[in-house]
Amino acid sequence: MLLSKPKAVLVVALVIHMIGAVYGSSAESDHLALLEIKSKITLDPQGALTSWNDSLPFCQWKGVTCGRRHRRVTKLYLQDLGLGGSLSPYIGNMSFLGSINLGSNQLHGSIPPEIGRLLRLQSVYLFNNSFSGEIPANMFSCSKLSIIKLQYNKLSGKIPNTFSSKSMITVLDLDTNHLTGGIPPSVGNLTSLEILSLAYNQLKGSIPDSLKQLKNLRKIGLGDNGLVGAFPSFMYNLSMLEILDFSENQLEGSLPSNLCLSQPRLTWIALGGNHFNGFLPPSISNCSDLELLDVASNDLKGEIATNFGRLQHLWSLYLAANKFGSKDLEDMNFCSSLSNCTNLEIMDIGDNQLGGVLPNSLGNFSSKLSFLGMASNHLSGTIPSSIGNLLGLTTLYLDTNNFTGLIPESIGKLQNLQIVYLDDNYFSGVIPRSIGNLSLLTKVFLGENNLEGTIPSTIGSWKNIIALDLNGNKLSGNVPKELFQLSPLSIGLDLSQNNLSGVLPQEIGNLKLIGILYLSKNNFIGELPSSLSSCASLEKLDLSSNLFYGSLPESFSSLKGLNYVDVSHNNFSGHIPTYLQQIPLKHLNLSYNNFEGEVPVKGVFANTSAISVIGNTRLCGGIPDLHLPKCNPKRRTRKLSVRVVVAVSLCSTVAGLGLLTFVLFYCRIKKKRDKPSKARLAESFEKISYGRLFKATEGFSAENLIGIGSFSSVYKGGFDENGFTVAIKVLNLQRRGGFKSFMAECEALRNIRHRNLVKVITSCSSIDFQGNDFKALVYDFMPNGSLDSWLHSVDRTLDLVQRISIIKDVACALDYLHCRCGNVIVHCDLKPSNILLDADMVAHVGDFGLAKILSLEEGSYANASSSSIIRGTVGYAPPEYGLGNEVSTSGDMYSYGILLLEMLIGKKPVDPMFEGGLGLHSYARNALADGYVLQIVDPVLLSEDVNEISLFSLVKIGVQCSYESPQDRMDIGTVIRELFRTTFASRS
Repeated sequence: MLLSKPKAVLVVALVIHMIGAVYGSSAESDHLALLEIKSKITLDPQGALTSWNDSLPFCQWKGVTCGRRHRRVTKLYLQDLGLGGSLSPYIGNMSFLGSINLGSNQLHGSIPPEIGRLLRLQSVYLFNNSFSGEIPANMFSCSKLSIIKLQYNKLSGKIPNTFSSKSMITVLDLDTNHLTGGIPPSVGNLTSLEILSLAYNQLKGSIPDSLKQLKNLRKIGLGDNGLVGAFPSFMYNLSMLEILDFSENQLEGSLPSNLCLSQPRLTWIALGGNHFNGFLPPSISNCSDLELLDVASNDLKGEIATNFGRLQHLWSLYLAANKFGSKDLEDMNFCSSLSNCTNLEIMDIGDNQLGGVLPNSLGNFSSKLSFLGMASNHLSGTIPSSIGNLLGLTTLYLDTNNFTGLIPESIGKLQNLQIVYLDDNYFSGVIPRSIGNLSLLTKVFLGENNLEGTIPSTIGSWKNIIALDLNGNKLSGNVPKELFQLSPLSIGLDLSQNNLSGVLPQEIGNLKLIGILYLSKNNFIGELPSSLSSCASLEKLDLSSNLFYGSLPESFSSLKGLNYVDVSHNNFSGHIPTYLQQIPLKHLNLSYNNFEGEVPVKGVFANTSAISVIGNTRLCGGIPDLHLPKCNPKRRTRKLSVRVVVAVSLCSTVAGLGLLTFVLFYCRIKKKRDKPSKARLAESFEKISYGRLFKATEGFSAENLIGIGSFSSVYKGGFDENGFTVAIKVLNLQRRGGFKSFMAECEALRNIRHRNLVKVITSCSSIDFQGNDFKALVYDFMPNGSLDSWLHSVDRTLDLVQRISIIKDVACALDYLHCRCGNVIVHCDLKPSNILLDADMVAHVGDFGLAKILSLEEGSYANASSSSIIRGTVGYAPPEYGLGNEVSTSGDMYSYGILLLEMLIGKKPVDPMFEGGLGLHSYARNALADGYVLQIVDPVLLSEDVNEISLFSLVKIGVQCSYESPQDRMDIGTVIRELFRTTFASRS
């Protein structure tokens, strides 16, 4: 039935009115939702939301975009405004919303699941906030959703396994969160996906095969997770890939020989920090657009045969911490092709087995090269003078090689150089004066070489220097005053073990920020300048083994930050200052001086393990444990006549001058570099007798007994004629295995020497006073005792920095034993009681009574016949030893892993809490998997500024070293790389 014209007009009017009412109502819901969103914002430093009020229509509010045909919100853009607060669930009421961008703010709380109601949603940008909780699963039901960027938040839980094959997602970026579980197989349904980034989470498991369906993938980043298993070969067939980043996982397998042949668009190949083995494919040179190649920290080996000259866009090359090279002269041939890489900025090939010399073509490298790392190889020869052409160089690591000759004068051309490590080589000659041209230097390490001559005064131009290490050379003469005017020095100054002389000038007070000052084992003389008290930040001071005299200045009382002081083996005199009781010292060595009078009893003086006053014959009092004579307050001195005083003074002066002349002459002719004081003692003890040891230990008295082991007892001994304290290990030859233990230790320690191994001074093979066989070893004395005595003590503790330092020290010792001492030496009994701490809290591995020497060919899989001795200690010994398997380096790695976990968690592996199949390894492994590492670590290590990432990484290393299967454990080279990568302490 047709309507009349008036009725038709009326119907149209009613429809228009109803539509208007609907749109008006919907628009009002958007208005209310925006106000609710504003109400949850508690911080608005830029006043971004001040326009969100009734003075303007909401479509004109800052960051709000509405549709043209209707007043509905389609975009919300509030990026990088510093907004704080949470995100209101009312955002789900804005049904026309197509884009949300709240990135780079300070929002927290959970992501409201109401976002899943926004069926028109195409993009979500919530990156760089502090959102926590799980990712709402229904978010992925938005059928038009294309871009999801949630990176740099605190999201946890598993990635929802709800991706549909109908999804239009092209970008999924969830990196740098706390996500756990595995990679959902349904990610393979996202066939439109171009960018997948899940890096820096806690994902584990293998890479699902379903990802092979992602044919449009251009960028994939899964680095810094816990992914395991073989690297999927299909990844090398995704021809659209430009970025391939799987670094810092536990993936294994070899790199394909056709890498880059089917993926010519690759610009990034980042596979570092895994377990890849085999060779570096020469086919990489076919990736002509390659910008970054990172295969560091793997098990790659052999020749580096890639023609890098074809990679014109290469700017970062990381090959460090592998097994490249064969210590052969041809190992560095690949370097010549790098001359064509005109964009190269970073090159790190350190910690490999590369031999040979640096080619002259080094000077033809890119002028943009800023980082050159070749440390810890077997490089020899001289540094070519052409290195002076690398004008863009800021960081140079050539340490721990076999370089010889002079440091080239051309180094002075590197005007941008900031960090230089040339230590632990065989450089000789003088320090070039041109080094003073490098005014931007911040860290200079030239220690452990054969440098001689004086310290050039040109170093006065180093106005940014914070660390300088010249220790262990043959430098002589006075220290230039210019050095003590380098006021930025803050980390430390180490001039120890040289032939430097003269007095310390008052200018030393300019080092107000200095933290560590080591001047030991030189020929410095005179009184200490009072200006040293201006070094208000000083924490460690070592002036030992010099010719200083006089009293310790009263002005030192202002150095409240001191925790380590060693002034031993000098000629200091007078009373011990009482102000030392008020300084929170952890170590004080006053031994072998001329101090007199009463020893204080408070502060550091109340802890016998923290102080040493031996060799001062006129001291009295102190706490009873020091065993000093009692002071006699009524004792009086006779008044001497003027004639006697003059006669005694003249005689003393003549004798003193004669003695001083002799000492100066003797100190100038001795060789300090390779024969420090302890080495000289070893020479004098070559034929040490049972009688001397008997006397040194006061008849092997119980008071001098400092430890009892399976086959021996250890005593503290002192040789009065040398003024030197030692540890004497007496073998129990009556116990089965005692003689074998002695021979094993002698054999193991015969030709090894390392700063983190306990030094053997000499041995004694004789008979005692009853005619019985007697065998003993004489070691350096470690005043801070064993690590075990610190870890489980109620009186003293180790902070995180100290524990990390010890962890690194032990790792360096194992690296030397396993890889760098000729044969392979397996310690077989690594545990806290066999790790000793010297006066500087440096760790030294000791007790080689169970050690096994393997040939280089045996390596990690020894074929030697099993020993009758049960090797190791319960809790620390690897499980395969209990099955009768031969010893191997992987056994030491198991012990190291348990040791590391014990240091971090504070529980012994035989703690009563570990029962019913639970052990220290599984306890830590479960905490890693479930994300509650901070709940199991030693509470002493937790503080407001605790580095959670470092703790997590250290526990992870401990777990990876202590797997039940030897093949699954880390080797020591990988451990060291991970330790220094994690803590960045040795060069930060």
